[in-house]
Amino acid sequence: MSGRETIAWLLEEEQPSIRYLALTQLLRKKESDPEVRKAKAAIPRVGWAAELLARRDPAGWWVRDRGWLEPRFLGTHWNMLALADLGATRDIPEVERSAEYWMGRSPLAGGGVGGFGKGKGHHCYTANMARGLIRLGFEDDPRVRKTLEWVVQTAHPKGGWTCRFSTAGPAPSRTLDAWEGLGAFAAYPRSKWTGPMKGCVERAAEYYLERELHLQGDRYEPWYRFHWPVHYYYDLLVGLDCLTALGYGNDRRLGYALELLRQKRRPDGRWNLDAVQVDPDPESAEWFAKHPEKRPTPLTFEAAGRPSKMITLRALTVLSRIG
Repeated sequence: MSGRETIAWLLEEEQPSIRYLALTQLLRKKESDPEVRKAKAAIPRVGWAAELLARRDPAGWWVRDRGWLEPRFLGTHWNMLALADLGATRDIPEVERSAEYWMGRSPLAGGGVGGFGKGKGHHCYTANMARGLIRLGFEDDPRVRKTLEWVVQTAHPKGGWTCRFSTAGPAPSRTLDAWEGLGAFAAYPRSKWTGPMKGCVERAAEYYLERELHLQGDRYEPWYRFHWPVHYYYDLLVGLDCLTALGYGNDRRLGYALELLRQKRRPDGRWNLDAVQVDPDPESAEWFAKHPEKRPTPLTFEAAGRPSKMITLRALTVLSRIG
């Protein structure tokens, strides 16, 4: 496959989500372009997004009307994040109603969204929800703005985040796994950033860059396997997507991750889906062995080990940002 043939593969009409994203992200066509409008209009009718919407309850939820995180990864939260990845927006009435359901079930103290019990936030959920809502077209919703302010306020003073945090006492250690804050701001229009947002993103980006997106503790194999849906897991393609979207594509410290990206490219110009769900840590694996009924069910669209339209799209988007 040549580069042109790879693009043609992404533009096939059977997956209008991928076609729409390829037209706008790779070919840089405007939203007003007739091809773009046609592909976007087909998203709720054909392909993966349509399949998700077909499983949705008319009241706005998936699987059950409680515990919007459960069952993992088939509950409301995970379906909404997948729809956001697939180019669906609030222009689709079902998406609009489900987004309101999603936000209504998880208020964050202070007026945002993405809260657990008593309105407390958690970065891997709260910032991830903000990212999804921005992509779904809620970037001007005051609840999303409040959520982004919370993401800034709960960041580590030196840059970056941890999944768990406390506003009292010393700041906890940071981790590359807590990428969701960067992901939210990578999706949020730069014109809407405040000064504190800009400083927060710059400090967080430096934290990732000084570690070359992967140098933290012992080598963790799932970071080197590209997967989708991302859910809240990190890998080097996730890091590359965030950093290049934020304008850091020419930083030499991306070199290792970019070389891995190029090495993973198949001879036919495409990329495989390495995994649909990364390995749980040993402690979680032991717990799931004792509680098999709680074991997560992957939300799958493509087969692991096979050429992936979503991974290929994301890989080419990263490379397009660095010229």
